[in-house]
Amino acid sequence: MAPQRLVVLISGRGSNLKALIDACERGEINGRVVGVISNRPDAGGLEFARARGIPEQVLNHRDYAGREPFDAALAGAIEAFEPDLVLLAGFMRILTPGFVERFTGRLLNIHPSLLPKYRGLDTHARALADGETEHGASVHFVTPKLDGGPVIMQARVPVLADDTEASLSARVQQAEHRLYPAAAGLVCSGRIQWSEPTIRYDGAPLEAPLQLDHEVTSHAPGESS
Repeated sequence: MAPQRLVVLISGRGSNLKALIDACERGEINGRVVGVISNRPDAGGLEFARARGIPEQVLNHRDYAGREPFDAALAGAIEAFEPDLVLLAGFMRILTPGFVERFTGRLLNIHPSLLPKYRGLDTHARALADGETEHGASVHFVTPKLDGGPVIMQARVPVLADDTEASLSARVQQAEHRLYPAAAGLVCSGRIQWSEPTIRYDGAPLEAPLQLDHEVTSHAPGESS
């Protein structure tokens, strides 16, 4: 397969963007990031794009009258890059059904929970409040249902007795930096394909999400034990 053209949407510091760019440059993803779009002009991830010579663009959602006109402008900006795959990497916007349907099958998201648990926000705090012993992250195809699309792959992270929201978040994010490139790599290689309602992995129906073969350390770098 020819290298896939990837567009990444961000709202913040872009740590998953950096992980994706690095994985492309190492040849772990059969693709390259051809554009980065942010809805926030102060998003730190824009600096990663500039440093790597990747075209970046800001579409400030505050400049639009509502979700529909913003999503229409966003879709146009994405299509200008002629992408094969669009990756949401900390993009903090709920997308309209029309936008999602326009990119169905080529729109991925990473979410900080073991879906279908803890859709939406504050996933780490909710996992701690419920006394979970395991938490993690999921990469899924995007559908109009919030965080409800079919899951490709997950990374599992143990919840420690002394975990805080910050410490658990840091460890999950470590796992995300391995998880997103691994899942995107499978899609870009053609090993993962989605034709509603079935994800196929190497041609066979995927009965349950793949699990990242990644040993997560007990504490994030720089944390005391």
